Amino acid sequence: MVEIGQQVPEFSLPAVGGEEIKLSDYRGKKLVIYFYPKDMTPGCTQQACDFRDSESYFTTKNAAVIGISADDVKSHEKFGAKYDLPFPLLSDTEHQVSDLFGVWQLKKNFGKEYEGIVRSTFLLDEEGRLIREWRKVKVEGHVDEVLQAVDASK
Repeated sequence: MVEIGQQVPEFSLPAVGGEEIKLSDYRGKKLVIYFYPKDMTPGCTQQACDFRDSESYFTTKNAAVIGISADDVKSHEKFGAKYDLPFPLLSDTEHQVSDLFGVWQLKKNFGKEYEGIVRSTFLLDEEGRLIREWRKVKVEGHVDEVLQAVDASK
């Protein structure tokens, strides 16, 4: 599992439009990677829309945003189109990147146990080093915290 201060290993995942997105595509920019449990659910929709609404601010700070979930590309296409999301949604159906960041975990909901993504966000510097992490994120106010961290990172 990658830790703060470490270089994040190269990875690539499929995205909408048949595109394959690589970590190295973002060299020279700060990168916000947010992991979310599922397309079209209330919390995940709110989080995606909050990142969408702040996209221009991230851009002015030389930062990019990507979202990652275990949903397939077809689900991402519908989700991105419905909410006009301006950033890539990556499909991690095999949880290789989720495992790398330690966000694929055993979860409990209404007495049931299952494996899934624990909502988490990571900030990488321009060289691809992990400089900040937020685990077990609560959606409300989270994007503001990320914006402040991007702003504070030099």
